[in-house]
Amino acid sequence: MNSDLEWQSALDLDGLTHRSHVFAAVRNFLSDRGALEVDVPALGRYTVTDPYIDSIVTMGVHANGFLQSSPEFFMKRLLASGSGDIFTLGKAFRAGENGANHNPEFTLLEWYRVGWDEHQLMAEVAELVTFLQPSLGSLTISYREAFLRYVGIDPHAATLSELQELCIEKAADQWAGESRTHCLDLLFNRCVEPRLPDGLVFLFDYPSCQAALSQLHRNREGQQVSRRFEVYLNKLELANGYFELTDAQEQRRRFQANRVDREAAAKMMPDEDVKFLAAMDAGLPSCAGVALGVDRLVMQLQGESSMAKVMPFNWSRC
Repeated sequence: MNSDLEWQSALDLDGLTHRSHVFAAVRNFLSDRGALEVDVPALGRYTVTDPYIDSIVTMGVHANGFLQSSPEFFMKRLLASGSGDIFTLGKAFRAGENGANHNPEFTLLEWYRVGWDEHQLMAEVAELVTFLQPSLGSLTISYREAFLRYVGIDPHAATLSELQELCIEKAADQWAGESRTHCLDLLFNRCVEPRLPDGLVFLFDYPSCQAALSQLHRNREGQQVSRRFEVYLNKLELANGYFELTDAQEQRRRFQANRVDREAAAKMMPDEDVKFLAAMDAGLPSCAGVALGVDRLVMQLQGESSMAKVMPFNWSRC
């Protein structure tokens, strides 16, 4: 018998019980507020085209496909079918993600509110997290305000060359040829994220080049930005939400732009999810949606430094 094998769970009974209580509390919170829990596939024929997400490919006699990086496309098909407010609490998968704040398999809470905007959903995220940890403070600040405060520039007005020069100063010369999105990500990760206050922080009105699946609008300064928000808890990214894009043609255009980016990065080129696009053609209702990493939430609630300490079996124990 090999006594060196880590066959036991990383969690003792107290850890398992706390995790179970968080799951139950989340379900009760959303159910009590009229959201319907839905069960969607973890294995699908299609996957996301997002250039920053790599899906896990599955191969079988009758089930070639992808482990889903989120339940988003299936949930939006339900929304287009008239489901109303829905949530799911289940597993999601992403290739190449491992470390203190990552695992290739993780638990994701995703929910959608029909007829809401991103600010209403941010308020509900705050209610959920403070329901689980009542003593938390909260700050809501625009992406622009955060950059002005911690970097000293307006991220929407700065030219690409100005952003590249800042990145060269913060990192290395190779940033001279980088894209606007990559430059903003570097500056955010190096200059903004480490200086965010502890507690809950909501950042909204992200750059239009980082719109993903969110709508665009003009901010108070008249700049075009995306109606996207991110949530941080004690400087750790916890959730990502949108006032959801409902324009099917714009969705197709963004999918094509993603494919160009993936090809430039020599990444796998998945087919577009034609069933999701058919649902968009049929009509996605006006809604806001958010995806929240539950393992990260439990990690913060317990004051731990690694997801491995709050998961029964992280990748190293599988």
